[in-house]
Amino acid sequence: MNPKLKSEAENIYLILSALFIASLVTSNLIFQKFFSFDFFGLHTVELSVGILPYPVTFLITDIISEIYGKKRAHKLVMAGLFASAFMLLIIIVSSWVNATDWSPVQNEEFKKVFGFTFIAVAASLMAYLLAQFIDVQLFHFWKRKTKGKHLWLRNNASTFTSQFIDTFTVLFLLCSFKVIEWELFAILLLNGYLFKVVIALLDTPIIYFIVYLFKRRFRMDNKLTELQF
Repeated sequence: MNPKLKSEAENIYLILSALFIASLVTSNLIFQKFFSFDFFGLHTVELSVGILPYPVTFLITDIISEIYGKKRAHKLVMAGLFASAFMLLIIIVSSWVNATDWSPVQNEEFKKVFGFTFIAVAASLMAYLLAQFIDVQLFHFWKRKTKGKHLWLRNNASTFTSQFIDTFTVLFLLCSFKVIEWELFAILLLNGYLFKVVIALLDTPIIYFIVYLFKRRFRMDNKLTELQF
């Protein structure tokens, strides 16, 4: 690869990494707000708003796995882990200091919004590590099995499995620490996983289009070739 294309590929990787980390951190910060969502008039679900940016992380890891390879995908997962841990440290320190009398947000309000963040982020990080590494491993397993063909299969097969593991693990830990009541576990698991499956199916054309643009721009063939640096 010539230096110009190499620099461009690195810049795109940096942008994708930034989107990945922003989606991951945001999902952990906003999780305490819940909303209802109507699936085409067939089924109404109640979900945390934290679920909205989270599927973006799996889409990006699949894109990076396909184009940049397993090693780069693992580096991204670890970067997300450190970013989340640093975010948690900032929240802990922010909770320790007292608000001034004129502060628009007082201690009680801050703790109400971020009080469960430590437990939620800890639960999310455990689920995140497990699910993302499984996602990357399964993606490359199916890529080898299909000899680089059937992108839709490895994209969805890896995401369906990893998203279920992620949803189950987070809810199990949140219920265990009494952040969420156990009677909500089953319905939130069903609703959360259903939402993620639908999003994963909808993003299949997106990943095909993005991979097509990559392969055209960087002159990649249709075999197992990934960008070489």
